[in-house]
Amino acid sequence: MRMTLLKALGTSALISLGATTAMATECIAPADAGGGWDFTCRQIGKLLYDLKLVPNPVQVTNMAGAGGGLAYANVVNERNTDADLIVAASSATTTRLAQNAYGGATADQVRWVGTIGGDPGVIVVAKDSPFQTLSDLVEAIKADPSKVTFAGGSAAGGFDHLKPLMIMKAAGFTDARSVKYIGLNGGAEAITQTIGGFTQAMTGDISEITGFIRSGDVRALAILTPERVAGFEDIPTAKEQGYDVVVVNWRGLYVPKGISDDAFNAWATKLQAVADSAEWKAVMEANGLAPFTLVGADFQGWIDGVVADTTVLSREIGVIQ
Repeated sequence: MRMTLLKALGTSALISLGATTAMATECIAPADAGGGWDFTCRQIGKLLYDLKLVPNPVQVTNMAGAGGGLAYANVVNERNTDADLIVAASSATTTRLAQNAYGGATADQVRWVGTIGGDPGVIVVAKDSPFQTLSDLVEAIKADPSKVTFAGGSAAGGFDHLKPLMIMKAAGFTDARSVKYIGLNGGAEAITQTIGGFTQAMTGDISEITGFIRSGDVRALAILTPERVAGFEDIPTAKEQGYDVVVVNWRGLYVPKGISDDAFNAWATKLQAVADSAEWKAVMEANGLAPFTLVGADFQGWIDGVVADTTVLSREIGVIQ
């Protein structure tokens, strides 16, 4: 029923938006102007044209609704073979797909082109916390999960909630429901709870807490990237501490599933060219993004794994059945 509704909404949205310029690339931002998906379309779209990777300026279409579900339904049901269409996506997209938030839609109904930057996940504690390392925190949870509560800026089952669950799973801990988490209205409120001693740790993205780290109000126990991040070289990764977990709020693109392999590979090549450009590196530095590049088949395989892992964790904590 929900997918039927989304299909109807997607059709009406397409009619109201009108036809796009022939042969011009369109980038759908599945939200209103000003958000992360809008940023992705506008910045990548601008560089695609500036670097002469597409012949015409990229048209950005804002298609808000259903947390990205409206745009997803529109692409799947109405634009399945449009090789001139790209769509902004992030970790929120795959989390919602894994949790069946798009009314039966699945991640294999589109093709995932790539990600070229992201906001690294972090686990932080207050400056006077007894936990000095990530292992200290993990072992405390294993000993008595009731003694450690995480604060995060997403609802229960959301992206922030999943970060500590992934770490605990990598540590061999299987009782995900016993890991305590409080979802708050954004990272600022979550970090305030941890600084104030109301929670023992905060799970979020580094852009939310950069000021708190630099002021010394909190200590970051781990950054959830493959390698240490420039500007935060003193924060160890979870991987180097023995927990094979990479959690980045990535920024990237998907395209309709029905386009040809040649068209898909062409988009992957173009996105890689954007990632390699000095202009994109300047955009990342100006907006607090860290390098995180996976394109083409590598990204598609990574997405498959992320969705599968998120589905398992979401079942374990009761978000989905």
